[in-house]
Amino acid sequence: MRKGIVFSAAAAMALAAATATPAIAAPGSYLVPGPDGVTIEIATINGSGCPKDTAAVAVSEDKEAFTVTYSDYLVQTGGDSTPTDLRKNCQISMKVHVPQGFTYAISSTDYRGFAYLQPGVTGVQKASYYFQGQSQTAAKQHTIKGEYVDNFQFTDTNDVGQLVWKPCGEERNFNVNTELRVMGKGKDPSQTSFMSMDSTDGSIKTIYHFEWMECPPW
Repeated sequence: MRKGIVFSAAAAMALAAATATPAIAAPGSYLVPGPDGVTIEIATINGSGCPKDTAAVAVSEDKEAFTVTYSDYLVQTGGDSTPTDLRKNCQISMKVHVPQGFTYAISSTDYRGFAYLQPGVTGVQKASYYFQGQSQTAAKQHTIKGEYVDNFQFTDTNDVGQLVWKPCGEERNFNVNTELRVMGKGKDPSQTSFMSMDSTDGSIKTIYHFEWMECPPW
């Protein structure tokens, strides 16, 4: 059963503001079917943090969330690291097809990973969310300061007045651009510090939670 929310004044303003002409969507690479006609079609997965075949998307059975699994999303500094190892990103562009009369936004996101940071090294996880052709963007950033050796979990949340909604009746790609970055070499530059959205078994799930809303009747 999909989660519904009251059509509030804040949500109405967000919908009214998103009236730009829809852009042409790129063909998807694969389709994830779901109940009641909801599907997520992946248009592109690009970035140094998600080389080909190292990221995958799956949708929960109740359509309240989808997950992105990474297997090669790691940044590092110190040791024999190169400048390109300090920052990685991954942009996923997808088409979420919803039943007529509904729209959606991403209400919260859970990021999980592992960090091994020496004293003097800082790790940053950042994400931005936006619909194709819209200027409105939701962006969040989290920081870990070394010394830190542990798993991490960050949660980005937005209340209804801050959510970025898909314009009703339009097909827009939903884009998620994530970034990992490490800064500094620590007290011992010969030792490697790293941060990853990854785990010892080679994958970690980033979970995106949907918020649903009925479109106005006009």
